[in-house]
Amino acid sequence: MSDVIHLLPDSVANQIAAGEVIQRPASVLKELVENSIDAGATHIQILIKDAGRTLIQIVDNGKGMSETDARMAFERHATSKISDANDLFSLRTMGFRGEALASIAAVAQIEMKTRREEDELGILIEIAGSRVFKQESVQCPVGTSFMIKNLFFNVPARRRFLKTDNVEKTHLLNEFYRIALVYPHISFSYTDGQDEVFQLPISNTKLRIENIFGKISKKRWEQQLLPIETTTTLVKIYGYVGKPEFAQKSANQYFFVNNRYMRHPYFHKAVMMAYDKMLTPGENPNYFIYFDIDPQTIDINIHPTKTEIKFENEQAIWPILSATIKETLGKFNIVPSIDFDTEGVPEIPVNQPTSDVRPPQTSFNPNYNPFSQSSTYKRPSLDWEKLYDGFDKSTAKKEHTANWRYEETGSDESPQASLTFEDSHTGESQQSHQAENFQLKNKYILTGVKSGLLVINQQRAHFRILFDEFMKQFEQKQAASQQLLFPETLVLEEEDKLVFEQIEPSLKNAGFEISKEKDNTYSINGIPPRIEVGNVIKLIQNVLASAKSAVDDPTHQIQEIIALSLAEATSLKTGQNLSNEEMKDLIDRLFASSNHNYTPNGKKILSILTYEELENRLK
Repeated sequence: MSDVIHLLPDSVANQIAAGEVIQRPASVLKELVENSIDAGATHIQILIKDAGRTLIQIVDNGKGMSETDARMAFERHATSKISDANDLFSLRTMGFRGEALASIAAVAQIEMKTRREEDELGILIEIAGSRVFKQESVQCPVGTSFMIKNLFFNVPARRRFLKTDNVEKTHLLNEFYRIALVYPHISFSYTDGQDEVFQLPISNTKLRIENIFGKISKKRWEQQLLPIETTTTLVKIYGYVGKPEFAQKSANQYFFVNNRYMRHPYFHKAVMMAYDKMLTPGENPNYFIYFDIDPQTIDINIHPTKTEIKFENEQAIWPILSATIKETLGKFNIVPSIDFDTEGVPEIPVNQPTSDVRPPQTSFNPNYNPFSQSSTYKRPSLDWEKLYDGFDKSTAKKEHTANWRYEETGSDESPQASLTFEDSHTGESQQSHQAENFQLKNKYILTGVKSGLLVINQQRAHFRILFDEFMKQFEQKQAASQQLLFPETLVLEEEDKLVFEQIEPSLKNAGFEISKEKDNTYSINGIPPRIEVGNVIKLIQNVLASAKSAVDDPTHQIQEIIALSLAEATSLKTGQNLSNEEMKDLIDRLFASSNHNYTPNGKKILSILTYEELENRLK
């Protein structure tokens, strides 16, 4: 039998590696810009076309490459960042594996031009599918220019599974933010098609934050950011945190370690603990926090994207981070101080060391006897029998009782029973057309059913009803809309704008009337009938925040998110008093739902207390 194990060709191996390293156009942008930074560039230009499908161009003014290095850069595991395994524990560069260019070349068409300052001519290399088609000397400026064309041209399955342009543009911008926020001493330009999105000059960290997010949201970020800084033998922490009053549902939250973006839920919890009891539920603070730590105490080589990092002393860093943020919030009087009301309070005398201190004096009569006969008080005499004069004692002996007779006509869950009232004193009886509903604590509705007592959470029931109605409107596309006398203005950040364009058709189907005013500004001219005018902007922002995690999903998923947000905003609130007619209508509409037991987010709506349970409780 012949041998079956063999080495894969380099082109196949590169495509396998590309599957982990290059997941989407944003991965290409990240790898190439990081290479430009490692090359010492002070200005980096980024050009995107068709959300990166057609072209991603990165131009820098770094040190460039020689002819040999330019050709070697496309080989697997070829790098200038490390030379042995020990270097993995002292990394300060962004890249180190030597897989990025080989992986990109395996799934795209590349044109690279590069020149060193000491060379008269540069080098042009054209490569596609790991095959070199051209290598020659050309005239070009100092630095390196990459043109990545037709990404995944030879992997059609990967290309088909790319998301919509808005989704891919959002991922590209996110990668750009993560790099630009770390290197304010590098100028960046970002162009999407014919639109110049960003032109970031060299600045400091706070100004870089303002230049990015201030341009997007039109807010003055210098008024809402507080500086943090602490230096210990273990770690140096610095950056900015947002004031609690500027917290929002979709906040900008970034961690960086040694100038590298990272995700770290454990440290995120430390930040949230520092803001304990300062934030409205559901809102999150903005923060941009940088860690400077010995590279030997962290491991960045645990994930292809290098965004997950292991810390040797993360349990010790946790309280340092939390204390640093608390100190900043206290220093700028963000934490509320205890303020006692001193108006009308008696003045506390100041202690005079030269004056004599004397105990308070009391006086009393030692001969006073409260039980002596000399007391002038006499208890009045009352004839209690006079109170019953004219009272018919035989009438008092008559019993006056009422009996309720329960008639079962409904099912175990649907409350269709009637009650018959019979007065044993008068002998009269009266039957109600339906059982009276009882509201407990303005939160629960109690009503009788065949098997016992039905308890309904009125807010959750109304939530279920409204959600079904909104989803039905999406299907029929017949939502009503009420015009606003004064339209509301919605200003979006750049990344929110891309998501908003994705969900705008569904919002219109729900009853919103929206028109675009200018780049990132929209006018809300009409809203669904149940929505309060003052809550329109906040409601749409909440929908946007929820939709960000679902933009990769089909339209039906986005419609569910919108229906959930609208139903939550317009449903009954706990504590709202209902008449019997309103409770009856709510119950009828609930049981008309296809799923009256649970809310759309899985919470229980009703519960039945059976007769057996009642009897066991009353034994």
